[in-house]
Amino acid sequence: MWQTILNAPYFRSLELAVLDEDGMHTLVFPCRRAVDGWKDAITGHLVDVEPTHWRYWGEQDEEA
Repeated sequence: MWQTILNAPYFRSLELAVLDEDGMHTLVFPCRRAVDGWKDAITGHLVDVEPTHWRYWGEQDEEA
């Protein structure tokens, strides 16, 4: 289930949703919220994104 980005946990692998001019889509790699921003959970590199929603990495939609 998607959650608002305001309550995203720190230091957990998350799937992020972003909105742009083409609509909503998800990142294809797990990210972690850190004190200094969002990081790729695999490489540890900072990711320049402004996500709107999150769910735990690997979580399935109940409707799917």
